[in-house]
Amino acid sequence: MNNTGSWPLYKRLMRYVRPYWRFFAIAVVGYAIYAASSTAFAKVMEYLTNGIQNPDAEFRQFLPLMVILMFGLRGVGTFLGSYFMQKVARNTVHALRVDVFKRMLHLPGRFFDQHSGGHLLSRVTYHVEQITGAVTKAVTVIVQEGLYVLGLTCYLFWTNWKLTLVFIAVTPLIAGVVAYASRRFRKLARRIQRSVGDVTHVASESITGYRVVRMHGAEQYEYERFYAASEYNRVQSLKEGLTKSISAPVIQTLMAVSLALLVWLALRPDIMGNMNAGQFVGFITAASLMAKPIKSLTEINGMIQKGLSAAHELFLIIDHPPEPDTGDLDPGRVRGAVHFEGVRFAYGEGESNVLHGIDLEVNAGEMVALVGRSGSGKSTLISLLSRFYDPSDGRILIDGQDTREMDLKALRRQMALVTQQVTLFNATVAENIAYAHPEASRESIVAAAKAAYVDEFIERLPNGYDTLIGDNGVMLSGGQRQRLAIARAIFKDAPILILDEATSALDTESERYIQKALEDVCRDRTTFVIAHRLSTIERADRIVVMENGHMVETGTHEELLARDGAYAALHRVQFQQS
Repeated sequence: MNNTGSWPLYKRLMRYVRPYWRFFAIAVVGYAIYAASSTAFAKVMEYLTNGIQNPDAEFRQFLPLMVILMFGLRGVGTFLGSYFMQKVARNTVHALRVDVFKRMLHLPGRFFDQHSGGHLLSRVTYHVEQITGAVTKAVTVIVQEGLYVLGLTCYLFWTNWKLTLVFIAVTPLIAGVVAYASRRFRKLARRIQRSVGDVTHVASESITGYRVVRMHGAEQYEYERFYAASEYNRVQSLKEGLTKSISAPVIQTLMAVSLALLVWLALRPDIMGNMNAGQFVGFITAASLMAKPIKSLTEINGMIQKGLSAAHELFLIIDHPPEPDTGDLDPGRVRGAVHFEGVRFAYGEGESNVLHGIDLEVNAGEMVALVGRSGSGKSTLISLLSRFYDPSDGRILIDGQDTREMDLKALRRQMALVTQQVTLFNATVAENIAYAHPEASRESIVAAAKAAYVDEFIERLPNGYDTLIGDNGVMLSGGQRQRLAIARAIFKDAPILILDEATSALDTESERYIQKALEDVCRDRTTFVIAHRLSTIERADRIVVMENGHMVETGTHEELLARDGAYAALHRVQFQQS
């Protein structure tokens, strides 16, 4: 069986249950008590029938006490089973969800390029909850009702083994129905889970981009996209419901036919043997009681298949190789000398290179600006420096050390990044500036804010530095969000600073403030500036012009203008010079 088969998946899922085996054992004991006390009902019917035929005082006292004891034990068993199985389930789901999220935090950049946020979000929410069905409800029914069926079967064999063999002759037919339903449930479960990802994806895009949607009058278009995704989910869910609705009655009908045959045969003297009336009634009662647990066992199949399908998707994430982190060098705080040595890069095997033999040596403390048309490879080059991708060929050195030999955390600790697409968190201003450093002092946070010239607008906020800024800083203007991101980079105090269109969202006044701040911040730091607005990089120590993944020019602002090449052409276009 391959590793996507039901049994290997379930065995792997059960590994998450193993740490909680004590809770599981208590639950099994509880369900065993439930099964034994429930099976005792058939024995009660046997005593009742015989007692009616031969009533006595002892019978009148014994039978009510037996009924009370039976239901009391059944209640205790139900409590122990359901509560401790719930503990197993929630702990298991928590452990699995945490494992999936932990792996997501370390997956390579290409993985996120290939998967939408909505689909990934559905895996840590919807998919994991499907596991609850397989771990909790399914195991609960399997253990509880399975032990119940086992207890009834033992009682039936003890009472009349010949009749019992007749009764269980229908088992292969039931197994065939269950096997067919299993395959169909599994296929439909995968479709439903994919469709939930589509629904989440479309809804997420429409909600986060509501301004763009409304400005383009795309409400109907987005409605139709969402309707199509939801409609597909509806159709697949109905197919699942149809399969469940058909399989359960078929199994019940087979059980009824078996029971009818049983009654017909039981009335034959040679089959009934030495059974008295009480034993006969007890036997028929036990056979009748079989219907409910068997129905529950067959219905749970759909839930198991959903859980296994979800587990397959989750294990694909857990098994996905993390971004390569083979280095173990921690250089401490680097000086910041960077050397790109024959760097080539393609996004996938067989795809053409987007960077072609880049050779660039940057001295510690130097400010280098990367300019060029969109798609020229500027941002890709910087992504290679921070190892969100690795070069297809060549290498990148920091202070003469290959970045692939460095521990990833140690490498990224050397860099602060501010991008055009600012990411802020639904937390306070102070928590965003000192992101991932909850122990930071208020003085260091304020110092970074002042260095980025954001303290003046922070003081006007309702709660100052303790103001919640909303999802991705929705409470702030575009310029304020960008300046807050720069304050976060200043707070990090890294020797290498990367500014990827960091001033693109700023108004003229804010840009003037930031330019002043950057002059101080960039001093004694190696700074890479990616900019389309050439006015922001005129003071760079060196400007590198890129075109189609090649370095075509390098020099200062004045040198490149005098050369009258690619940079001068870009400059003329921007400033409308002839």
